[in-house]
Amino acid sequence: MFHRIYRKIKKAYTKCCSLLSPEFAYWESVRHYYYNRTGKHLDYKHPQNINEKLMWLTRYWQHPLVVQCADKYRVREYVKICELEHLLVPLIGVWNSAEEIDFDKLPNQFVLKCNHGCGFNIICKNKRTLDFDKTRNQLNEWLKIDYGKGEDFELHYSKIKPLIICEEYLPAIGKSVVDYKVQCINGDPFCFLICTDRDTSGATHSVNLSSYTLEWERVNYLKNESNVNVDKPACIKEMLEAAKKLAHPFPYVRVDFYWVENKLYLGELTFTPYGNIMEYYKDEVLDAMGERMKLPKKWKE
Repeated sequence: MFHRIYRKIKKAYTKCCSLLSPEFAYWESVRHYYYNRTGKHLDYKHPQNINEKLMWLTRYWQHPLVVQCADKYRVREYVKICELEHLLVPLIGVWNSAEEIDFDKLPNQFVLKCNHGCGFNIICKNKRTLDFDKTRNQLNEWLKIDYGKGEDFELHYSKIKPLIICEEYLPAIGKSVVDYKVQCINGDPFCFLICTDRDTSGATHSVNLSSYTLEWERVNYLKNESNVNVDKPACIKEMLEAAKKLAHPFPYVRVDFYWVENKLYLGELTFTPYGNIMEYYKDEVLDAMGERMKLPKKWKE
C-alpha cells in the first residue's frame, strides 16, 4: 500500500515539475533513478561518495573532452595527442552507414563497432559465415539509438555523431581475455578492477571481477570478489604510466586495457561506469574514492 501511494505521489510531483521546468524535472528523475538503484537520496549540493560525485559531474561538468573521449572514433585523436598512438587497435575503416561498408575489402577477421554507446559490437572471426544483410541491419538499428537518452542518463553520448568503425581483430579477444581497468581519480590511478570471463557486450556487471592495488596486491574492495587470481601483467608500469597520462584532465575516468600476445592495447575511456553507480564496490570503498575526488568548478558550454 505504501509503495503504491509513494509511486502516485512521485508521478504527480514529477508531472508538476515538468510543467514548471523540464530541466528540473529531468534531474529529479535522475534523483529517483539513483534512489531506486541504491536506496539512498542523492544530494547534488553535498555529494560524498564516488557515485554521488559522478552524478554531480554528469549534471555540472559536461566537458567537451569527455564527449570526445567517450566517442570510440574521436578518442583516437586524443590518444595521439598524448603520444600513445601505439596503444590503439589498428583501424580498418569508418562509415556513416552500413550501406557504405564493402565487406569484400575487409579481412577475414575484424570487429565492427558503433562509436556512440556501449555494447554495439560485432566480432567477426570468419567472414565466410557472416550474414552481411543481418549485420548491416543491426548496425543501422544501433546508429538510430540515442544512447544518452537511455535509462542510465549518460548525457554525453547524445552529443556524439554516430558512426561505424572497423578495427583489427585481436587474438584472444572474447571470454579468455583479461580486461585491466585502471580507476583514475583527479588524474591519478587509484586501483585496478580486473574483469575475467567477460562477454562481448562490455557489461562490467556480467563478468567475474576482482580488485588489486597499484602494486598488484589482492584487496577485498568488491562485494563479490572473484576467486580467480590474475598474474601481475608484465606491462604494469607501462599501463599505469599510460593511464596517468590519459587521465590527467579528468576528475574521474576509468582507463581500460588489454594485454594480448605481449602487447598492450587501449580498450576505452569510461566516464560513467554502470550508469554512475558502481554498486559492485563496498560502501567504504565508494566513500574512500569519493573522498579522494576533488570536484572541479561547474562547466558552462
